[in-house]
Amino acid sequence: MSETLGHAFVILDVIGLTVFAITGALVAARKEMDPVGFMVVGTATAIGGGTIRDLVLGIRPVFWVDDPSYLVISLTAALATFWAAKLFSRIFPLLLWLDALGMALFAVAGAQKAVAVGAPAVVAIVMGVMTASFGGLIRDIFCGEKPLMFHREIYATAAGIGAVAWLALHQLVGLPPLIETTIAIAVGFAVRAAAIIWGLHFPHYKPR
Repeated sequence: MSETLGHAFVILDVIGLTVFAITGALVAARKEMDPVGFMVVGTATAIGGGTIRDLVLGIRPVFWVDDPSYLVISLTAALATFWAAKLFSRIFPLLLWLDALGMALFAVAGAQKAVAVGAPAVVAIVMGVMTASFGGLIRDIFCGEKPLMFHREIYATAAGIGAVAWLALHQLVGLPPLIETTIAIAVGFAVRAAAIIWGLHFPHYKPR
């Protein structure tokens, strides 16, 4: 069972990376960029958060230098979007749900990597949020848009809750690692899913 779950997480990791690259490239499509722009924006969206995480934690080399397959997958998905942007736009609701799943997975993975190098719990939570959402932040900056994570969207918050769930299970409960990870991903995904289904959002500041 552990081996099966391990393979499942690898598949989810690839799906999350691919979806992040596609959603980033769709923003490039809206900005009418060329193929190079698609690859830069899409790849930055897919690996940007994890790159910043590794740099902050002092991990060398960063994950995609150590394993170039992450870079290849991101570049391929982003470039494919240049020709398939209209198709991907039609299935955007599906991409939205896959993005939510990828966010939950990356949040937990970011927290786990931080704990693995000895980071305190609060830092691990921040690293989880960073891994899941900073790629989108870089995307929006590249494309000259107001970053999504600064809107009322419950996205970074869902990532943080997923990271907190994993830390609580890991430090207080002591379940088998794959079970801890599965539950934490489910928690982060559930929070994001609730926001999507019921349109939940935070109140925003209104100047007097």
